[in-house]
Order: sequence, then structure tokens, then C-alpha cells
Amino acid sequence: MLTIWGRRSSYNVQKVLWLADELGLDYAHRPAGGDEGGLDSEEFLALNPNGRIPVIQDGDVAVWETHAILRYLAAEYGDGGFRRATPGAQSWNDRWLDWSLSELEPAFFGGVFWGFYRTPADQHDDAAIERSLARCDTLYRLLDSQLSGAPFLSGDTLGLADIPAGTTLYRYFELEIPRPSLPNVDAWYRRLESRPAYRRHVMRPFNDLYGRLAY
Repeated sequence: MLTIWGRRSSYNVQKVLWLADELGLDYAHRPAGGDEGGLDSEEFLALNPNGRIPVIQDGDVAVWETHAILRYLAAEYGDGGFRRATPGAQSWNDRWLDWSLSELEPAFFGGVFWGFYRTPADQHDDAAIERSLARCDTLYRLLDSQLSGAPFLSGDTLGLADIPAGTTLYRYFELEIPRPSLPNVDAWYRRLESRPAYRRHVMRPFNDLYGRLAY
């Protein structure tokens, strides 16, 4: 059986759990990290010597690094939008996975979610937060433009390209922050909200993370 390690409040773990459900996989979830602990155990370090979540074990295969896990699950179990037929088509998924990791997540999760929400108010760097919000505006407008021609980032149906950027949306729209007009992103978010796996794994309360810098 596939086993997925990680705390459910981690957005990276949420990506993996969401994809696993979309693929209809039978898996066991092992809480780890944060208040759950266990990242320094011999069992866990044998799977990931970095001591970080998420990690999966699929038979004799252990995979760490979130987007490596997403690519593995899509390649092993996916089809259509999750596993494209040619390298050129697959590169569409890979581009958006890498874009989310290198551009969107540093701006939103690193700059806004951490800088504004998880950092105690008396420690806020307001100028840095404003810069991160401005960068998020640019990036979400880029997504809005991309989504003007298709209902999903992956095209006509949900696919691998939607998972990382789509995981940001619940927190992005729940935070009390200014946002530009994003009609196509709004519509995309409503489509994701209609999916049981998204509601189950991504739309989870995160109040316990407010003003909390520790994992």
C-alpha cells in the first residue's frame, strides 16, 4: 500500500493528498511533522535523510521532495491531464509545477502567508509584505490570463498543472489581504471547490498557524 507521511496543515502535504485522491489511490496517511513530531526517528530518516515532509513510500520506492512526489504519482498512476503522452505535452505540466515552486510559492507562501499571517503582528516587515503582495498580484494576473482560454490550468480537464498553484487558492482567498480583479482565477477556484478531494485536503482551517513561526 502507498503510505503518505506529513501533517495535514502543510500545504505541500495537501498537494500530495489531493493528487492521491484525484487518482483514486488506496493509501495510508501517517501524521508527521509539527506537533506530530517523528521527523527525527530512524524510520523516517531512512526514507528521507533531510527529515522533511512530505514523503511517500510505494512498495520498495520512497520519494521525497513534493513536486518529485507529484511527478512520480502522475507517472505511475495517472493518465490524460496527469500523465501526458509525449515529452512535449508533459512539459506543460512540468513548466507549471516548476513555475509554482520558483515564482508563486515564494511570493505567496514565503512572502505573504509567512510574512503577514504566520509572523506575529509586532514582528511584521510591512515593506516586505507590500512587495510580496505586489508580486502576488502580478503572478495571479498571469494565471488569470492563462485561464482565459481554458477552464483549468491543465486545459479542458483537471490535471497535474493545477495541483501546486491550485493549492494556494484557499489560503489566498481566505486571508484578509487586497487582491486584484481575477475573474478567471475566481472561476477556476469555484471549479476546484466543487471537487471533493480539494475540499477534503486543501480547504482545511489554518487558524492554528496564525502568528506561529514554528512548524
